[in-house]
Amino acid sequence: MLRGYAAVPVARPFIFMERERKIDGGQGAVGHQPIGNKASQKSRRIKNVTSRWEKGCKVIVFGGSGFLGRHTVEALAQDGWRVCAAVRRPELADHLQPLGEIGQIYALQANVRFADSVRRVVERADAVVNLVGIFASSRPQTFEAVHVAGARAIAKAAREAGVKTLVHVSALGASPKSPSRFARSKAAGESTVLAEFSDSVILRPSVLFGPEDRLFNRFAAMARLSPLLPLAGGGKSNFQPVYAGDVAAAIAAACAGRALPSSVYELGGPEVMNLREIMHRALQWSGRRRCHPYVPFWLAKLGTLLGLPLPTGWHPATVDQIRLLERDNVVSECAEATRRTLAGLGVEHPLTTISIVPSYLEQFQPRGEVAHYRL
Repeated sequence: MLRGYAAVPVARPFIFMERERKIDGGQGAVGHQPIGNKASQKSRRIKNVTSRWEKGCKVIVFGGSGFLGRHTVEALAQDGWRVCAAVRRPELADHLQPLGEIGQIYALQANVRFADSVRRVVERADAVVNLVGIFASSRPQTFEAVHVAGARAIAKAAREAGVKTLVHVSALGASPKSPSRFARSKAAGESTVLAEFSDSVILRPSVLFGPEDRLFNRFAAMARLSPLLPLAGGGKSNFQPVYAGDVAAAIAAACAGRALPSSVYELGGPEVMNLREIMHRALQWSGRRRCHPYVPFWLAKLGTLLGLPLPTGWHPATVDQIRLLERDNVVSECAEATRRTLAGLGVEHPLTTISIVPSYLEQFQPRGEVAHYRL
């Protein structure tokens, strides 16, 4: 049931100008195709979107109100889906509705820790997307409960409901041999999903950036309060930051059937940079200068333990997150060779950090975000 909104039929799906630009061959367009085929590709794409809208195809997005969820809901709405955001607090998901037409996007209550709520939501769905994840484990929201048992509940409910497509979003670096509990639980969740829904598509994005990210925003916020920003391990760990909008486009492509079933895709941006470079860019774009001394991993872990009595929001990192920094977080050569990447899902030209990040780090400027506009 729509929460206070009536489903109003619309003559044709609303396709945003940005989406038109992507279809025409801009950022996110399908590459390696003859120029003469672009017009036919665009016509076929619009026809598929229109057909999906007219048929009332429904996709369920678990975790649809979060950072990646907002981008995913918008991308799916632009593709003509009727989108249901399955979230724990539907009253906090009203910001999603303006991303589509009237009645196209709505929210329902569901908690992946309770299988009955999951089964109720996925009924009569054509596709399901699981974005649910946590960065720190605490009762009752533990890694095992959310990443493994929750993923199993979604996959099982989708299979029993006859859902055609299941897209499970994991994390780059997921491995049963990882020193991090987060990465091990993500790997266990992937195995569980494939066991329950054999044709599911697994997507492993690297660290995300965008206006609400926990990467550049966190470093810029810390620089506003502290004169020192220590780097665990000297900041030598490599990352491949990827724009949340590009990951959302890949999810939409997978829901539309453009991904290989039973496959694992690794999603990284166009730049590989270490943690020191990421912090340097965050400081540069927020107008700050800070020292970032070298801190060995063992000392960084000890520091996080000493900070446990502090309020949750004051923790710069957890011990488990420090363990994640001990390994690189980049797309593997195997995934590149087999095109199980963004390019394989049609996102040939992912956006760079410099094209997105400076605009939302202006808020951390010492004299305000409009200081450089003043005479």
